[in-house]
Parts: sequence; C-alpha cells; structure tokens
Amino acid sequence: MAKMFGEMAIFSGRSNRPLAEAICKHLQLRIDEADIFDFPNENIFVQLKCSVRGQDVFLVQGLSSPVNRNIVEMLICIDALKRASAGRITAVIPFYAYGRSDKKDQPRVPITARLLADLIVTAGADRYMTIDLHAGQIQGFFGIPGDEFSAFPILSDYLAEKKIPNAVVVAADLGFAKKARNFARRLDAPLAFVEKRRIGNDPTAQAITLIGEVQGKNAIIVDDEVDTAGTLIEAVQLLQRNGARQIIAVCTHATLSPPAVERLRAAPIEEFICTDTVPIPPEKMLPNFHVLSIAPLLAETILRTHEGRSVGEYLHDTQ
Repeated sequence: MAKMFGEMAIFSGRSNRPLAEAICKHLQLRIDEADIFDFPNENIFVQLKCSVRGQDVFLVQGLSSPVNRNIVEMLICIDALKRASAGRITAVIPFYAYGRSDKKDQPRVPITARLLADLIVTAGADRYMTIDLHAGQIQGFFGIPGDEFSAFPILSDYLAEKKIPNAVVVAADLGFAKKARNFARRLDAPLAFVEKRRIGNDPTAQAITLIGEVQGKNAIIVDDEVDTAGTLIEAVQLLQRNGARQIIAVCTHATLSPPAVERLRAAPIEEFICTDTVPIPPEKMLPNFHVLSIAPLLAETILRTHEGRSVGEYLHDTQ
C-alpha cells in the first residue's frame, strides 16, 4: 500500500526520551530535535529544529510524573507540529495519565480521562497510540483514530521462559480479571483473584478476599499499574496468609509514587517485573527489579502505521 503521508519523523518530549531513543534504534532512525525548556516562570518553550512540512510525525511523550507538566508539554509540542504544517501527527503516549478518572462515580466529579482526550484532539493530534489503558472505554473518549496495545504478551513471554513451577496467576483486582485470564492462559496456569475495596478517595485500596487456591503455589500478581504499591502489598500479605510460596509482581506501568520504593524494598517479593512505559530513575531501582522494553512493539506499530499496513495482523501474530 502506498504511503499517504511524507517521510517519517520522530520527536520526543522530555518525559521518556530513553524510550524514544530505543524506538528510533529499532527503526534505524534518529530523533528529530527540538528545543524544549522551562522559563523561570514555569512556562514551557518548544521550538522544532527542522522542517516537518508534510511529514508523518510521531511524538513520543508519556504522561508520568511530573504529570501536569508533561501533559502541557505534549499539547504545546503538538501545537508546534501543527503550526509547522506536519502532514499527520500521532501522539505516542506510553502511559496515559488520569486513567482512573474514567467515569462519574461520585457526585460532582469530573471525567478527567475524557477531558485529557479532548485536549489532545483540540491541540491537533490526528492519531494516538498508547499502552494498557486503565479502562478500555477510554478509547471511546478520543474523536480521532488510535490504537491501544498491551504489554502483557511481552511480560508473559518473559515469565514463560522462566518456567516457574506450580504457578498461579493472581489478578490484583476483579476489574483486571479479563487481562489476567489471558495472562494465565498464556502461561497455562490457574487463576485467582483479589477482591478489594477502595474507601472514599484514599489512594490505597484494602484487599478483602482471595478467590481461588494459592496454597503451596508460586503466585504471579498481575496489574496494569503500580503507583504507591499499597494495593500490591495488601495483595502480597493476603497471599502469604493463604499459603502462597514465592511471590512475583508484574505490571505494565511502574509509576512508583512515594512510598512505593520503601514498601517494595521491605516486601517479600522475589521479582518485580515491569516495562519502560515509565522511566525508573536509578535511585528507585531495586535489585529485584526487571524492566522489559516496549520499544520493539512501538517501533513495529509505528512503521506499519506509517506504511499503511495492518497493525492488527502484527498484534495477532505476537499474541
């Protein structure tokens, strides 16, 4: 199929440049440079260092901490690309912030995940790509085409190679049951669930009940995001009380807000496995952390999107 747009160009914001560089390495391209910095009054300045007129531009910008700065920076970058006459702009968002604010579940609260999608479209993005949204309905918040990919084939392939004996996959909450079921099927392991309850707006949910059998088994806890690690630690303690042996934690997004690192350092977790959708600084890296890269996945899907080839065929072949 003939390309619909000009040459491919890849830009990176400041949130996760190492991932953008890894994507470019797979594509054998260089990152197109831009000056991005903060003025003393915290206003963000962006200037592209090359022409993008008519080009097929992919902007890599995750929305991890500092969340609000990274959101505004992404919007400003998109606006700069639009005003520079880019042919098409795809926002590559490895981690989508405000994913938990996906519905009006209390009186007089916003649906911030929808607001953020509207801002991205209004800024001028023509497409989006993201990894493991907290809730699938967020895809419907965008008024532009896009793709949500899952990192769980990457994570499950890594665990399959380890050949963990007598394993059981444990969904960190019932809302994650479907993805956990697919994970368990890939590992040919049984499935258990942690039922939890969140009290008010407390960021830490209380683990209530374990559904399934973990006695004497090696438990693999799976979730989309580990933030303060409160929910994860509750689940670990629940599994221990029910006789689980070795415990491995797996997630796509390791946002690791305080006091997550302290909690994980003290927890009886054999291995903590995540991806590089969110960069982990050296001071947060613990000896039992193992980070898998999503760069090959994003590089291939970016290339197929640019060339007008099917992304679905590639995902079907890898899952």
